[in-house]
Amino acid sequence: MTAAVVFDLDGVLIASEEVWDSVRERFVRERGARYDAEVQRAMMGMSAPEWSRYLHETAGVPDEPAAINAEIVRRMLAAYAEELPLLPGAAEAVRRLAAAFPLALASSSNRELIDLALELLGVSSLFRATVSSEEVARGKPAPDVYLEAARRLGVEPTRSAAIEDSRNGILSAAQAGMRVLAIPNRHFPPGEDELAEADVVLGSLDELTVEAVETG
Repeated sequence: MTAAVVFDLDGVLIASEEVWDSVRERFVRERGARYDAEVQRAMMGMSAPEWSRYLHETAGVPDEPAAINAEIVRRMLAAYAEELPLLPGAAEAVRRLAAAFPLALASSSNRELIDLALELLGVSSLFRATVSSEEVARGKPAPDVYLEAARRLGVEPTRSAAIEDSRNGILSAAQAGMRVLAIPNRHFPPGEDELAEADVVLGSLDELTVEAVETG
């Protein structure tokens, strides 16, 4: 039986990938560096230390990685405060599963962005643990962030279910040994090979029920 559920944030509860993409692109172009589809794809799932280093070393942003990270996070916080890009049914799905399972969150977002998003969504108190990939050694698709979420919950990863939307997230949760429920991201959809790693594929958060988590 499933003993816990671990949510992703970006692309599962909030449609933030487009915000990240817009903020990063504007920042990178302001610095006279390269931003294209290859750069965008490469950063999906990376932790903050990883993507800020990538923008400096590969995309050619002259600022040091710490300064890149700080400025982009500042702009993201401002964007969220102005309007959090909620996905339909997000709060309802969290509340539905929180009534049946202990919840954690495993995200590639920075700690400040996780905390603000959950506060604005009104579900902070429903998560017993939240983990940012900047708090572990490797970002997604490595399993580190999901393994840490399970550790903080005190539950074996193999008895946990993960809710994911992206290629790297699905691979991360699967490598952690979790049961994976995928709700494919419409703007950046995972490929067929990655979807094959999921145990269940759902069409929307409305389909994310206790029964789907337990039996598919």
